[in-house]
Amino acid sequence: RQYLAIAHRAWQGADERCVDAAIGRDPRNRLRMAVVDMQRHAGKPARTDFRCLDSAEAGCLVHARLHTGRTHQIRVHLATIGHPLLADPLYGGAPDAGLRRQALHAWRLAFDHPVTGAPMAFHSPLPDDLAQALSAWGLRYNAA
Repeated sequence: RQYLAIAHRAWQGADERCVDAAIGRDPRNRLRMAVVDMQRHAGKPARTDFRCLDSAEAGCLVHARLHTGRTHQIRVHLATIGHPLLADPLYGGAPDAGLRRQALHAWRLAFDHPVTGAPMAFHSPLPDDLAQALSAWGLRYNAA
């Protein structure tokens, strides 16, 4: 599973980052998920690889590759590293750049067919509203 995300704030540090942090229910707000210490709170291992594709003052375009599939995993991990998802108020992201929905797009999904075992892969082009948000923030996306 690979996603494209638009997140708040200019990207900091190395272009590629791996976040390997367990996720469970937020002990302070049961409606949210959070990075948790599994010695103290129930949670499951979660790992996401992030690669910054472009960055500007307002925010960044990020490619996310999931190694696990936890609830809200990309949203939680991006917020944890200081880049909440654009228009995701549950995890600290405000609406901006004309976008009112979470700036997250399932770009590529791949799996083995459950009956035949044949590898299957599906790609989805960037939706117009996300492309417009990128433009509003001066971010570039090369789909190639």
